[in-house]
Amino acid sequence: MERRDVLTLSAATGAAGALALGPVRFAAAAPAPGNGGGDGATLTRTVRGHLPPGTPDHVYVPVEVPPGVREIAVAYRYDRPDVPEGTVGNACDIGIFDERGTAPGGRGFRGWSGGARSAFFVRADDATPGYLPGPVRPGTWHLALGPYTLAPQGLTYEITVTLRLGAPGRTPRPVYPPERARGRGRAWYRGDGHVHSVHSDGRRTPAEIAALARAARLDFLNTSEHNTTSSHRAWDGLWGDDLLILTGEEITTRNGHLVALGTDPGTFLDWRRRARDTSPGAYARAVHRAGGLAIPAHPHASCIGCSWKFDLDGADAVEVWNGPYTAEDETALAQWDNALVAHARGDRPRWLPAVGHSDAHRDPDVIGLPQTVVLADDLSRHALHDGIRAGRVWIAESADLDLSFDVSGPHGEHAGIGERLTVPATAPVTVRLTVSGAPGCTASFHTDQGRLHSAAIPPGGTTALTWVTSPARAAYVRAEIRHPATDPGTPGRMAALTNPVFLEAG
Repeated sequence: MERRDVLTLSAATGAAGALALGPVRFAAAAPAPGNGGGDGATLTRTVRGHLPPGTPDHVYVPVEVPPGVREIAVAYRYDRPDVPEGTVGNACDIGIFDERGTAPGGRGFRGWSGGARSAFFVRADDATPGYLPGPVRPGTWHLALGPYTLAPQGLTYEITVTLRLGAPGRTPRPVYPPERARGRGRAWYRGDGHVHSVHSDGRRTPAEIAALARAARLDFLNTSEHNTTSSHRAWDGLWGDDLLILTGEEITTRNGHLVALGTDPGTFLDWRRRARDTSPGAYARAVHRAGGLAIPAHPHASCIGCSWKFDLDGADAVEVWNGPYTAEDETALAQWDNALVAHARGDRPRWLPAVGHSDAHRDPDVIGLPQTVVLADDLSRHALHDGIRAGRVWIAESADLDLSFDVSGPHGEHAGIGERLTVPATAPVTVRLTVSGAPGCTASFHTDQGRLHSAAIPPGGTTALTWVTSPARAAYVRAEIRHPATDPGTPGRMAALTNPVFLEAG
């Protein structure tokens, strides 16, 4: 390989840039020994290089693919030198773009496995999970390296590209999930909008995930693989009248992750921009063009690149509970509640509903812990979108827990979760919460002043709690169900929470 370290700041990655290396050529390569040069013959090249600290986010290695190639296979590895405590080491992702190029929007996108795999293949009739089957046409393909973190010594890599010659094969027409399941008419539907399979860094197959979703008594599920749509076509035979499968993506950037929920099947969403490189709301607009909801994921996660540093402009909801409830979720919940206050005083014209997802990857991660419960007109993609956008949502740790929450005024006025009740400023407003399946927990009501009323739930797990307030005393009311605290001075683990009902003086 003629390695030319040419730095090209491209529109595909903004100021973060892209490093274009010298091409991998096969024109002078001979078939591997033992092959006759026709069908079944292989051409192999191995290239090595070094990425110093400061290398841009995306490094493209051009691969010149000659005619007559049936399959392209790639294996890579890189060094992991010792680093001082507290210093990041080497981590390098990988993917591939075909002869249509690496331009923004991903027209040439053919797959991404991040750091989950050390090898992959692509051909017309099949591909490694995370990659898209399709013909291997002649031209310049690009391996996409993503040096996520670099040790002070830099990163030394080795890439082996193998081309298998032969007839191209036939690409099967993708079969995507339907947009509607039978459902129960207007009802509360339970779902998990953030899960991972073998198509990104998960360890479960789609079949295993579908079985676990049914066992968790979920009504819907959203595919959300990191930076790839390959799983959209992987659910054939796994949906049914009892389970709606939505297609989406987890847009995994260097400055946070965004769940695209219920996008058009097969629509790829590009991830190659940092917060400093793109306008506020650009990712959300891309998700909306793809027909989905934009939901920042685990906004206060501590892993490198996981916390949300983009503006919330254009987002449709925010994931305040991700997997088993932790201090990171407590921080996300507090920030979300502060945003409700800002909305109530008029600083924010829109408020973002809270949702919760499992982000499950492998055993022992629990599908449906937590789950988003949506009031929708039917069990369909667009009805669920409408319910989530409107905030008709509460979050539960499992289907064993059920609740209802509403408020009423002195003359029969009524509002439920995500709605508004308008009554005179000092008019009494009765808040009602019923809970089942929460033994030993505590139920509480929260307003813009904080927690104002709470009560223990009896050992049987069922309670009915009422409280009276007014728009003058509370701009909104929401409910929480928590397990007992395990450490003095800290709140107990969340079992369920609701979105607010807003109280307005009129």
